[in-house]
Amino acid sequence: MTPPIPPLPPHGGYIRAVRECARAARTRANITISEESMKRFLISPAFTSSFERLRKAHGMIMPLKFDNVLAELNVLTLLALLNFGSGYRVPLHAATGRGAFDNIRALVFGMYISSSAAAGDMLSAQGLRAMEASTVADLMGVSDALHVEHEHESIPGLTVGELGGPIWELVQMITKTMNETGNALVESGYPDLGAFVMEALKEGEKAKNSQDPDLQCDVILERLVRAIPALRDMSDVNGQAVYCFKKALLTIHAIHLRFASATSSPIPIPDTDHLPIFVDNVIPSMLIHLGVINLSTSEPSLGLTTLFSDTGNAETLEALLALEAPRAEEQKDAKIRKVPKGGPILTTEQAYILRAAAIDACELLVESAIALGESNPELEWMKGINPPDLDAWIWAVAKDRADYRKLERFVLRGTSYF
Repeated sequence: MTPPIPPLPPHGGYIRAVRECARAARTRANITISEESMKRFLISPAFTSSFERLRKAHGMIMPLKFDNVLAELNVLTLLALLNFGSGYRVPLHAATGRGAFDNIRALVFGMYISSSAAAGDMLSAQGLRAMEASTVADLMGVSDALHVEHEHESIPGLTVGELGGPIWELVQMITKTMNETGNALVESGYPDLGAFVMEALKEGEKAKNSQDPDLQCDVILERLVRAIPALRDMSDVNGQAVYCFKKALLTIHAIHLRFASATSSPIPIPDTDHLPIFVDNVIPSMLIHLGVINLSTSEPSLGLTTLFSDTGNAETLEALLALEAPRAEEQKDAKIRKVPKGGPILTTEQAYILRAAAIDACELLVESAIALGESNPELEWMKGINPPDLDAWIWAVAKDRADYRKLERFVLRGTSYF
């Protein structure tokens, strides 16, 4: 049964609602985050040795040449819109050797290079509205993984194949997301997603206020969430609203990462240092493995305490928080493509609770980091840590370390939000 959808947050209070509802959901679930666990994590060799290197590694920039900034903005925002499919990580690895995000990058790359005046612009609002599942499957290179086999109902010994299985489910979700988005853009008179986001950025720039660092991004976030169905990442959890808005927040931050370093930008650049994290399944899972989020105290009725059976071991935690163990020379630069182990399968309510806990955990970690930086000269650099950079480090280090890549991430299928 699908949980009910709560009303949207009040006007002007979207970012505040993400933070406040996340903390409320975590505390109601009795998921604990101690000062000791946060300090242990923040001063660990695993964190201090790699934070600077990985803190901007969101992987949202594509190696493409664009005719103009609007064309690049369109591709960048489409990549953020389609940044989901984490629940299909294992079957995607089996089919393509790549995880969810790398498959989505390949899809968007294929859409870009396949668009032409003759064939039509797949990246336009009309192109998104007309997108077909067969085209999505071809561009992702998964056409051979869309069928499931079963015995013929009336002919013994005969096996027949039909469309089905997890990859087909994901392809349908991707297609639906593009169709719905294209339809919303066409009905509102926008030629593509980039043009719509550009208008939202201009509205945010007008609202910029030094007294309220959230206001600019709040205006943009509200505009994105209200207009695009695939960005309404929220749910009712036991009668209380939880707002994550992962893809919408990531869209705003990806624009900042791409254009903020330019000497003169042709588009308004949002200040994203204070945004909540862009929470998926990786970040809460990693924070559990790394000892920050403690599920052992959670309400038994939620079924969270035994989800990650490999956590809670002091020796294992010590190894994860240490420097990465040296790898064999031949493995250092080689990505060995192995199908990853599937993690615990969650309900929608459980997933939102863990994602809420991760949002709140990162807010608390930033507060703890600043306090450490203010009290310890050797850690003064921690005063500059913010939630987006912390998000980037957790997401990137999960891929960067061989031992972290083996850690289970929770699974939720049927969602287009992460």
